[in-house]
Amino acid sequence: MTATLLLLLKASVGVIIFAIGMDSTVKDAGHLLTRPGLLLRSVLAMYVLVPLAAFVMVKLLTLAPGVEIGLLVLAASAGAPLLPRKLLRIGDGAYIFSLVLVSSVLAIFVVPAWLALLGPYFGSPLEVAPAQVALILAKSFLLPLGAGMLLRWWLPAFAQGLASRLIGGAGLVLTICALTLLILHWEVLLVARWGGVLALMALVAIALAIGHALGGPAHDERTALAVACASRHIGIAVLVAASLPGPRTAVIIAVYIVASAVVCIPYLRWRRAAAARISSPSGPTTTKE
Repeated sequence: MTATLLLLLKASVGVIIFAIGMDSTVKDAGHLLTRPGLLLRSVLAMYVLVPLAAFVMVKLLTLAPGVEIGLLVLAASAGAPLLPRKLLRIGDGAYIFSLVLVSSVLAIFVVPAWLALLGPYFGSPLEVAPAQVALILAKSFLLPLGAGMLLRWWLPAFAQGLASRLIGGAGLVLTICALTLLILHWEVLLVARWGGVLALMALVAIALAIGHALGGPAHDERTALAVACASRHIGIAVLVAASLPGPRTAVIIAVYIVASAVVCIPYLRWRRAAAARISSPSGPTTTKE
């Protein structure tokens, strides 16, 4: 049952990426490459500061072993394939799509490096080769993304109309699978205790704060980077969890999915309300903060 749920988790990610491709263009992909300063800040926030924050939490807090390993796995699994472009409803989305693409390609090199550095803390030898990460990304990201973009080129009106519904449906399946995994392995939560759950929520909040601080003055870019920092590459995290004994790490990843939703939803509501004030006739005329 656990293996089936993990498979559904990865399939849901693939559907969401397919839908993002249906709502994106080739021009969007290169947006971040024309903004070197924003690109540097984005990479620093997602691939350096958030993993370091997780590592500091593991060193300073007294956590259950499963929570410690889960935090390290999530820290190493950087990348933003689940960044929900249509759900943000802020800005034109070019930066968001470009960030999804660039971060996932960088994961091919950065994730194995982080796993090598954090390997001793997993309690057992753990190696994920760059070729293995590249294969996971090709199957779970590049392939569905390219298929979605191809469908948009072929049937643009149909693709744009279907994209948001697919994202919503696949997101619902992702959440249901995570909750089912928690119910089936509730004993892991007893071991993790509230301290572990709060630690996962704290990591999400810290990641949001890091992205918000480094996102720059533009409202939509700041929001996008914050959510990207709080997002982890579920496909890679599940791959790493599957290489560790028992379902414990996979359940912690499921907890993180739920915790991320709980923490990110109020943040997104706040940012949407701020965007609405900025764009209103009586509000400021600039999109800078």
